[in-house]
Amino acid sequence: MYKTKIKNPILRGFNPDPNILRVEDTYYLVVSSFEWLPGVRAYSSKDLVNWTHVTDILTHQVNLQGNPLNCSIWAPQLSYSNGKFYLIYTDVKSTARPFKDSHNYLITADEITGPWSEPIYLNSSGFDPSLFHDEDGRKWLLNEIWDYRMTTSNKSAGIVLQEYDEELKAVTGPVYKIFDGTELAKTEAPHIYRHQEYYYLITAEGGTGTGHTVTVCRSTSITGPYELDERPLLTASDKPDSPLQCSGHGSLVETPQGKWYMAYLCTRPLNGAAILGRETAIQEVVWEDGWLRLETGEDGPAVETYIETEEQITQQIKTAFHDDFSGKIKSEWNALRIMPDNSWCNIEENPGYLRLFSGESIQSSFDNHILAIRQKDFDFEAQTKVEFTPKTFNQMAGITLFLNTQNYMYCYITWDEKEGKVIRFILSIDGEYELSDVIIPITEQWVSLKVAVSGPVGKFYYREDDKHPWQQVGAPQDMSTLAGGFTGNFVGIGVHDMDRKAGCSADFDYFIYEGLDK
Repeated sequence: MYKTKIKNPILRGFNPDPNILRVEDTYYLVVSSFEWLPGVRAYSSKDLVNWTHVTDILTHQVNLQGNPLNCSIWAPQLSYSNGKFYLIYTDVKSTARPFKDSHNYLITADEITGPWSEPIYLNSSGFDPSLFHDEDGRKWLLNEIWDYRMTTSNKSAGIVLQEYDEELKAVTGPVYKIFDGTELAKTEAPHIYRHQEYYYLITAEGGTGTGHTVTVCRSTSITGPYELDERPLLTASDKPDSPLQCSGHGSLVETPQGKWYMAYLCTRPLNGAAILGRETAIQEVVWEDGWLRLETGEDGPAVETYIETEEQITQQIKTAFHDDFSGKIKSEWNALRIMPDNSWCNIEENPGYLRLFSGESIQSSFDNHILAIRQKDFDFEAQTKVEFTPKTFNQMAGITLFLNTQNYMYCYITWDEKEGKVIRFILSIDGEYELSDVIIPITEQWVSLKVAVSGPVGKFYYREDDKHPWQQVGAPQDMSTLAGGFTGNFVGIGVHDMDRKAGCSADFDYFIYEGLDK
């Protein structure tokens, strides 16, 4: 066996709440997708070192239109039993205090790529559900429980457990409160593992920010009582100099050789701003005196760590993306609360090009026609070439840096009554917009647009002829305005029309993303 040195995070950009699983010789990681569809991104690996995007699981099972900001698909959990994959997820419909409307569902499939079943509704008492398959054949549903009566802002009141009956396709029997949480509070992300004579309950506490912590409990009975390990398994809360912050939400996997690893989320703040969102890291854990410990002997995240592999391999972090729209659109694309399908993103009407039909405004939570990929690098360039003939100022098409409907940058082609076809720029920070007074007339049919990001600064460019140099649009922008919330920043293209539904369309020749991080 070899020790392969790797660098965390293993999944860069918006890849939060990782849940890890091994099925025979293949490892899987699924992550939260929130309002982006298709939902629940799944990765696979043969060695825990290099990961490949294998599928997105939620395609037709959910309706996210109108869901509020930072809601929708939270903390999926993937398990496997008797030749079948089980995926548990939460569809959050509201987080307005004091209540939280969070509905938990189960879908199944014989293969990770599907087809996946129709959802089975489970409960709504809290979020972050997971399914434990016990050795006796019984199945148990865990989830955080939300108690609106609590006087604190976060009202997570611990972890509950209830049996799941596969024949009835429902949870049944008594609900057991198995963990009240610690003084860190905000207890969530429960997973149960069986090791020797104990059931081990892994939870996240302290919130998903700087106080994030992985805690461990154990019991000889699945319904408790559970004994708390007073020492946290993982946290960066007391390590302000660590490059990896907000570390928590862990899940475990055992290799065929008996090694154990924990996947967990982290952030890499840049000048205090987590522009790339919450990412996925991994570290080895060991069993000591009946408890889990990081293999390093510490309780903090490690940027550089080691994975035991059967042969010497090299970690490869590939972030480049290129779609020339010569076939079906590539699977890395996501859309906001709607599926990217032929009804609005079409490659058949003008072969070799992507035709995007207009949606509502870029701030809409219903029909916002954005096609985007994750920002995976602090430094990158992305560009596209678009043909668009707007007829009014309410029609626009262009390139965007997009955190959410409250925080975005949009460089777009539109119409001006005095200048005709023009390029404009709009910025939104926490819902407060600023429309640049820069108006650039253009005459060519095709226009290239580019965004170049270098750490905390983003710049937008255009050119009408590929032979001419790029011209900057407006002033440099502060990328920290695209940090925060539950997701990471996206970069993409869109078409919008506030005059008429599907009132216009734009053709895109290509889209290129090149990561420049060293």
